[in-house]
Amino acid sequence: MKKYIISLDQGTTSSRAIVFDKNQQIVGMAQHELPQIYPKEGWVEHDPMEIYATQYGVMVEALTKNNISIDEIAAIGITNQRETTILWDKSTGKPVYNAIVWQCRRTAEICEQLKKDGWEDYIKEATGLLIDAYFSATKVKWILDNVGGLRERCRRGEILFGTVDTWLMWKLSQGKIHATDYSNASRTMMFNINTLQWDKKILEILDIPESMLPEVHPSSHVFGNADILNNAVPIAAVAGDQQASLFGQGCFEKGQAKNTYGTGCFLMMNTGSKPCRSKNNLLTSIAASTKENCVQYVLEGSIFSGGSVVQWMKDELRFFDSSAESEQHACQVNDTGGVYVVPAFTGMGAPYWDMYARGCIMGITRGTKSAHIIRAALESIAFQTHDLVDCMQKDTDIQLTELNVDGGASGNNFLMQFQSDILQIPVRRPEMKEITSLGIAQLAGLAIGLFKNLDDIRALKRNVTVLNPEMEEKKRETLLQGWKKAVSRCRDWVEH
Repeated sequence: MKKYIISLDQGTTSSRAIVFDKNQQIVGMAQHELPQIYPKEGWVEHDPMEIYATQYGVMVEALTKNNISIDEIAAIGITNQRETTILWDKSTGKPVYNAIVWQCRRTAEICEQLKKDGWEDYIKEATGLLIDAYFSATKVKWILDNVGGLRERCRRGEILFGTVDTWLMWKLSQGKIHATDYSNASRTMMFNINTLQWDKKILEILDIPESMLPEVHPSSHVFGNADILNNAVPIAAVAGDQQASLFGQGCFEKGQAKNTYGTGCFLMMNTGSKPCRSKNNLLTSIAASTKENCVQYVLEGSIFSGGSVVQWMKDELRFFDSSAESEQHACQVNDTGGVYVVPAFTGMGAPYWDMYARGCIMGITRGTKSAHIIRAALESIAFQTHDLVDCMQKDTDIQLTELNVDGGASGNNFLMQFQSDILQIPVRRPEMKEITSLGIAQLAGLAIGLFKNLDDIRALKRNVTVLNPEMEEKKRETLLQGWKKAVSRCRDWVEH
C-alpha cells in the first residue's frame, strides 16, 4: 500500500530526507552534511556529484532505518537551495564545473557591467529581481565564459543547465527529466514572471543558449518517475526551499508572511495573484504553485548571513561547541554592552544589496565579554529581519499582525523573543520543525490526490508556540538607532 511521501530537502549545508505519512507526521528521517568549497575570498562552491550522492544516500537511509519499503512510497517531493547553478554534459551526466552556490560573489563585476549598460529596469520588470551576483544568470555566464569551448558545446545541445532541483530530477530519472518549477525558475534572473517563459532578451544579453534551459511547470506537478532501487516513483512536487516553507506554514492567502532562519534568513509574503513591484529593494518571485490556485506571487527579502553567524562563532571563534549553546551564553548578560555585530560576510542582501560591505563588530570596550558578542550576533539576525519587515509593509501597505517562523535558529528562544520585541508583533513557531519538507510533501500530496484541496491541508491541526512582545518602545527605538549606525559604518568600510 502506497501511504508515504518522501521529501528530499537539499540545502546549503546538508542534504535531508524526511518520510511523511498521510497525516503529515514524520515517520523517518536522515541527514548528511554537505561540505563547502571556498576557492577564493567570496567564492562558494559545492561538488554536484556530492549533492546528488548525499541526497540519494539519505533517502535510502531514511527508508532502511525505519523499515519502509520503496513500494510504500506514493511520491517524492524535492525542495532545494535556490539560485545555485550547475552545468553538466548531457551525454555523460558529468558536471563541467562545480556548482556555484547562491552565496558566491564572483560575478559582481558582470552585474556592475549590466547596470552600466542600462539593463536594471528591464531585468527588474521582467524577472522581479534586482541585478545581483546572488542569482543564477550571471553564474551561468561566468561558467560559459571561463570553461573553454563550453558555449559552443551548449549551442550544439551538449550541455544542460539546472538549479539543484533540476540536477536532482535529472539524476534520479537517469536523464529522462530536464525540468524545474516556477518558483525556482523565478530566482534565476532569466525567467519572465509575467509571461511565465524564459526571457529571450536576457538570454541574448548574457549570450546564454536557450536550448540548455529546462522545461518549467507548476510546483505541484508530476514531473516524471525517479528510479529508486529499480522502482519507479513519481516526482510529484518541486519548489524552492523558501516557497516550500511559505506553503508549509499555511500562508495560502494574500498578506500572510513567514521568516525562515537558516544559513541565511528569508522573509516572504504572499501577495496574491498579481506581482507586487517593490520600491524598497525587495524581490518579486513566484510562490509554490498548485493546480487549485494557479500562480501566486510573493515579495521576498533575503538576508545572506543569518544562522551562519552562529556557525561562524562556533567554528571560527570557538565561543561554544554547539550552536544550541549560543542561547545560554546570550542570556548570561543583560544586554550587549553597546556591542553590535553586522555579519556581512559576503556583502549585504535586502534591502541594502551592497556586494562590497564586510562584517564588523562595533562598540567593543575593555569590559566586552564573549557573551556580549554572542548576544549581539543573535540580535543582528532579528535586526536584519526588522529591516525587511519595514520595507515589506511599505511596499504592500499591509501591516503584519504576526510572523510565522521556522528554520534551525527559530528554536533559539532568546532570538525569537528578541524578534517579537523588535517587531512588536507576535511570533508564531510551529511545533513541527521541518516546515520546508512538510510544505513540499503537501504539494506532492495534492498532485497525486492524497489531498483533495487546500482545505484538506488546513484541516490538519498544528501545535504552535506564540511569543509576544515585552520590550518597552523607548528601549526598542534606541537599539534600532544603534543598529542603523552600525550598518552605515559597515557599508563605508570598503571603498567601492
